[in-house]
Amino acid sequence: MKVLEALEPKAVFRFFEEICSIPHGSGNTEQISHYLVTFAGDRNLECHQDKLGNVIIIKEATAGYEKAPAVLVQGHMDMVAVKEPDADIDMEKDGLRLHAEGDYIFAKGTSLGGDDGIAIAYALAVLDSDSIPHPRLEVVITVDEEVGMDGAAYVDLSCCKARTMLNLDSEEEGIFLAGCAGGARADFRKSYPTELSEGESLNLRICGLQGGHSGVEIHKERGNANCLLIRTLRALREVTDFFVVSLSGGTADNVIPGEACAEILYTGEKEAVAACLQKMEKDIKIELRDKDPDFSLMAEFGKIQAKKCMTGKEADGLIRFLHVLPNGVQAMSGAMEGLVETSLNFGTLCLDGGELKAGFSVRSSVESSKEALLLRLRDMAELAGVTMEVSGNYPGWAYRKDSPLRAKMEGIFREMYGYKPQIQAIHAGLECGLFAEKIPDLDCVSLGPDIADIHTTKERLSVSSTKRVYEFFLKVLEEMK
Repeated sequence: MKVLEALEPKAVFRFFEEICSIPHGSGNTEQISHYLVTFAGDRNLECHQDKLGNVIIIKEATAGYEKAPAVLVQGHMDMVAVKEPDADIDMEKDGLRLHAEGDYIFAKGTSLGGDDGIAIAYALAVLDSDSIPHPRLEVVITVDEEVGMDGAAYVDLSCCKARTMLNLDSEEEGIFLAGCAGGARADFRKSYPTELSEGESLNLRICGLQGGHSGVEIHKERGNANCLLIRTLRALREVTDFFVVSLSGGTADNVIPGEACAEILYTGEKEAVAACLQKMEKDIKIELRDKDPDFSLMAEFGKIQAKKCMTGKEADGLIRFLHVLPNGVQAMSGAMEGLVETSLNFGTLCLDGGELKAGFSVRSSVESSKEALLLRLRDMAELAGVTMEVSGNYPGWAYRKDSPLRAKMEGIFREMYGYKPQIQAIHAGLECGLFAEKIPDLDCVSLGPDIADIHTTKERLSVSSTKRVYEFFLKVLEEMK
């Protein structure tokens, strides 16, 4: 028996479970892309697949909707694939281990990928049905949204006729999104010399942090494990010299890292080192007591060892460089209360064999502010002799004051549920801005069911919300005559 077999709507959860059985983390979407092509072929639907793996499936209008304007339905096929450190699963090869408990679906030990697997499930359920009324549907499922929106930037929409788009990549029922920030990824690289060095071994681990989505939850000021690790190492510099063997932290640039580790060889007094670490843990616990109460700094002291390490001088320069890099909210919007305008997230950190890799997600709803922040990072990198590369640079999605689609959806929502939906712009990135660049005068709204703690192993999807949003989605299609 399938885990989700008894849940309603059956078609949506059947396809969601099929999607979850296929590994589809960012950069690993070949299987899910071919699954979509096979789905279309089995139903004799027009289908286009490009070299990146983007898939467009077209289904002509049902009877009575032949003259209705086409509607573009859009989501992405990749997920942020993260797992617990002790989870016995290979997310490159294995499907998710789904569980349903009460009103929620989650995956044991890993993220769920409701962002944005539920969009695909919604779309496939409609495409598979012979009884759902709708205009011409142009379903566009992109690759690698989570790592820079490369699929949306590349996809060719020349086969599409729609000037109206429903983006299914939101995570709060009853909230229609009508604008979002633009963003980019900044990657730092440098090769540092190493030499055989000797000292007492020390393994540090920052853990217990909640992490989260760097666009949706950056304003909550949760602890960033990479930042806290570097801060701890900087403090240790005041009491001992040490050599850096390795650094690691984070899973993706757009995920607030919940864990980070360092291996060093120190040459000072163990008592002074231990006292420094105890003070750091105490101070940070106080700072995060209301934001990340489960924070922990773990230290494992070992014997004297000789290992290939960065030299003390190079390690000092690297730590100081990473320590001064900005992180978190940089500016709040003056136009919309509570909306973050500009931010960045120190998402990934790796130092192995002297090779540094560090990744930041940069976001802003003001293009000039985003570019200014990227320039600031570049200047800091150049001063430190570090290479910085910018990728996945995507535009924001500007709020459209006059939106017939949004007005129609507001009316339908009030009629179905008896209250008015919220209209918001968000700091997280959506592909709508890239689609708006490709389709003149695009009228677009983003919606979706309740999904909590996306991009983390605590991610969970509400069953009842999924049902209500699907019913609303079908009603919107029905009213698009």
